[in-house]
Amino acid sequence: MTNIKTRELPLHAIAHARAGDKGNVSNISLIAYLPEAYDFLKREVSEAKVEALFAHLGAGAVKRYELPNLYAFNFVIQDALDGGVNASRSLDRHGKTLSFILLSRLILDIPEALIPPSSPYRDPEFNWR
Repeated sequence: MTNIKTRELPLHAIAHARAGDKGNVSNISLIAYLPEAYDFLKREVSEAKVEALFAHLGAGAVKRYELPNLYAFNFVIQDALDGGVNASRSLDRHGKTLSFILLSRLILDIPEALIPPSSPYRDPEFNWR
């Protein structure tokens, strides 16, 4: 068994995201910075984890679509926008900040080799908390 060095870090250490909306449905695209991170994301960022992360918003079913040629995923999240743009009482009626919830609140044991070379997360002294 190989001893892989990992660090407990937020998802944004190895990926970026973009959110969109249609009615009461949000979609979040999650894109790996490095192609090598795709398989890790596929294994660690499941529909169930994303659904649990957005449960406080009343989110329903989550469907994950895999885009391996882009090293990306698209998560479609039902009922996450408080009724949608015209009905929502939320300040962020389009759900644009939902991508940051995914990137900042999903904390994983990330292999150090998947952190981009120019990232501040490469520095073990970098305090992200």
